[in-house]
Amino acid sequence: MSEPRLIKKYPNRRLYDTELSRYITIEDVRGLIAAHARPRIIEQRSGRDITRSVLLQVIAEQELGTAARLSEAFLAELIRSYDLAPAATTAAHLEGSLRAFLAAGGSGGAEQRRS
Repeated sequence: MSEPRLIKKYPNRRLYDTELSRYITIEDVRGLIAAHARPRIIEQRSGRDITRSVLLQVIAEQELGTAARLSEAFLAELIRSYDLAPAATTAAHLEGSLRAFLAAGGSGGAEQRRS
């Protein structure tokens, strides 16, 4: 697996790609993920790893558009799962389900969107 791509988040809320030596946007981070890069996003001032929170921001931005994937019902159940199931179990199940869905070619999505 390749080395993580270091992105620094500065106090002005801008993201800086250390490999390209330039500022990037959340959309650029989404592009890195789509290209199978592994970004590691560090808060410049504290050195804290904020990769997960930035990836959640990428998802939130995607969900605002017409290509939203997560229904309100799914999101509500996901929120409830924090109180009902162990984190590792929930994460493993969701990751496994998504991998299986994508391995099957994401079948079923086109038919559901048309109806």
